[in-house]
Amino acid sequence: MNDRADQLQRFTEVQQLAYRCVESVAEELDPGITEKQAATLLTDWLEREGIDDWFHRPFAWFGDRTAFAGRWHPLKFFPSSRRLEPGMPFILDVAPVKGGVAADVGYAGSLGKNPILELLLADLAEYRSLIVRLVNERVPFAEISRRVDVLAARHGYEVRHRAYPFGVLAHLVTPVEQGPRQGSVGGFGIRTLTELGRQAWAARREGWSPLWNAQSNHPPVPGIWAVEPHLAFRGVGAKFEELLVVDEAGARWLDDDLPHVRRWTQAARGVAA
Repeated sequence: MNDRADQLQRFTEVQQLAYRCVESVAEELDPGITEKQAATLLTDWLEREGIDDWFHRPFAWFGDRTAFAGRWHPLKFFPSSRRLEPGMPFILDVAPVKGGVAADVGYAGSLGKNPILELLLADLAEYRSLIVRLVNERVPFAEISRRVDVLAARHGYEVRHRAYPFGVLAHLVTPVEQGPRQGSVGGFGIRTLTELGRQAWAARREGWSPLWNAQSNHPPVPGIWAVEPHLAFRGVGAKFEELLVVDEAGARWLDDDLPHVRRWTQAARGVAA
């Protein structure tokens, strides 16, 4: 296996680890649990798996906080004392580092049935297909972000990834220097912040940005991108977040064996049947 293939395999393994974590913790969520308690479960699960560090610490959002309702500011991202109730949607977001590579994943679900969440999750399949197709067509990142907005408007949804820092639809993920943990600032690992700073400095000199948003007026840049379209409707939010590989061969999702993709595949088979 060459170095590039080995690196992609390591990214795949860490992404799979992160998704096993959110799926496992989702099954443990009971009425009355708080976002803070859920975030602790996510943290403990990954620490037991021997992760090296954090790209960012785990997040958990319940109820209308999944939709980033009201005036949203950076402090609201951190887990709160909001308690989960039957029928409530939730989003779990983890970004561990292991073996010098990171994954950043988002998982949406609900405690029992939530028809609005079901609709959002089903429609997100179209966004996943749209994004990879437009990257392969070499459409500028800013235009892809705009077309995601247009699709959301057609569906009647709010675009809530605009509430993320710098309004990102995605961000670059690169290997990080291995070594002892250096702590975290604002929920982000210090090594992560150091690497992001290096990326931003180099990218600025070359005329592009490691943050993919409505201001990224340049063609797709090679690398591994954590893509996270986040939509909301009537106080319910949903997202997926996964790694997209962009290289000389084009663009492709790193791995199709993920919960949301399996969900869409099973639904399509049900329709076909």
